[in-house]
Amino acid sequence: TTIEEVGSTGVGALTLAFLALTVSTCVMIAKAASSGPEHRKYYFLNVYICGISAFAYFAMLSGQGWTAIAGCRQFFYARYVDWFMTTALIILQLGLIAGQDFVSIAAVMGTDMLMVLAGYMGAVSVVTTVKWFWFILGLSLFMPVIYSLARTFRETVITRKDPEMIELYGKIAWLTIILWAFYPVVWLFSEGFASFSVSFEVVAYAIMDIISKVVFTFMIVSAHDSLAAPSMAPAQSREYV
Repeated sequence: TTIEEVGSTGVGALTLAFLALTVSTCVMIAKAASSGPEHRKYYFLNVYICGISAFAYFAMLSGQGWTAIAGCRQFFYARYVDWFMTTALIILQLGLIAGQDFVSIAAVMGTDMLMVLAGYMGAVSVVTTVKWFWFILGLSLFMPVIYSLARTFRETVITRKDPEMIELYGKIAWLTIILWAFYPVVWLFSEGFASFSVSFEVVAYAIMDIISKVVFTFMIVSAHDSLAAPSMAPAQSREYV
């Protein structure tokens, strides 16, 4: 039986993504090493966001991290290992910049990780009804994640009354929300209906990964001065008489 595998265009996309993420990782390491403690935590998160993804792309580029799924189609499970960790780290980064409390951040991160797991289970499911159950479950988990980024975290950053941080959060949060909204669409026509070729699927995911991680992290670097502000919302001051 012939397995539909990634073609030359897809390999080119894997190569470009690997190089972009590797260079970004090196830049973030350099920034972390030359920054003070307040900035360093953001850059270290950027290191892991880009570095973990670079590992996954190297695995896919070198012929690892894949298996054949129903329909004799090449399926790169390495990207789900990547997403399971890096999307949670992106949420952590957004939460720190917003000044959100850690319990709320952890809750959104957990929901996000379950969402990625549901996507993986749907992709490897052989039974059609089971596949679409996992897809719908993943979408139902996706909604509270998006709501938290668009509403809950944003309301928190607004209370800080720091125009630069509000602007930074708005830019990177909406970049994330818009890009993440395209992932289930690609999944629908790739792992779902298998309408897209494996190469087209790889190219689409690579483009979205580069923008949602490389562009995301460099937008944070460009706001270096704004990051000096406290990462968590200040506690209410009390006046004693």
